[in-house]
Amino acid sequence: MLRERIADNVYWFQSEVYAQVTAGVVVGTFWAAVIDTLATPEETLSMRSFIEDSLQMPVRYVINTIYHADHTWGNCFFPGATVISHSLCRKLMAERNENALKDIKGQDSAFSRVKIVLPSLTFDSGTLSLQVGKKHLKIFPTPGNSPDGISVLVREDRILFAGDAYMPLPYIVEGDVDILADTIKTIGKMSLENIVQGHGEIILRGEIEQATHSNLNYIANLKKVIKAAVRIKDPTKKLMEATVESCGKSRVLLGGQVEVLHRRNLIALYRKESGHNSAQLAIKF
Repeated sequence: MLRERIADNVYWFQSEVYAQVTAGVVVGTFWAAVIDTLATPEETLSMRSFIEDSLQMPVRYVINTIYHADHTWGNCFFPGATVISHSLCRKLMAERNENALKDIKGQDSAFSRVKIVLPSLTFDSGTLSLQVGKKHLKIFPTPGNSPDGISVLVREDRILFAGDAYMPLPYIVEGDVDILADTIKTIGKMSLENIVQGHGEIILRGEIEQATHSNLNYIANLKKVIKAAVRIKDPTKKLMEATVESCGKSRVLLGGQVEVLHRRNLIALYRKESGHNSAQLAIKF
């Protein structure tokens, strides 16, 4: 697990095991608020140890920015904390995470201690405010990657924990490409000092404009490829030629995992635009 202090009483953590997933903590006078958990029990427990032992601070709140396992399965390691999320996050966790956890427990004993802990404080729209010591957190929906996505703004420091709404490669398999583009545009205009992506490195103030342009350019290129593909009888060749590089991104991002995410984006968007199941495309890819 990597760790960095990015502002006074604000820390960032990054998994070294899975997809560079990130988490954070904002430390107050008497307690702390955690933003997401990490991919494995060991890493989440290391994060908790740093907060409780090194910073000498109990965790009162855990904020889940999305229902995905790599952001939520560590909830159980903060007993007594109130878990906050979008109402759809709670719904999706209840519907999907229990079975997924059963599957992973059968494959990896490291997850034997994990239990699904659902959020107990949820909201549907607007903003939720939380004061942590001298810090004021603004929690608000950022859909597009997934309908349950939220982000957390540390107002005083202009740091945004963006969750999966902002990633090195926009990912739209569960979401809506146009809504995600709007969310990315909104984030890019927020006059931020830092963006903590749901996966990957921290984006600094001087990098935000270029990163936002790069993500929007990728989405535009993706849509062009799909628009051309749906017009032809056999789109497989057209889609296969659309590499992550030809759509404007580097394949080395996220430890080289972006090519897989890119192919999933192509299949998902083609299915949506064509109305086809496209099972054969998935096999050929």
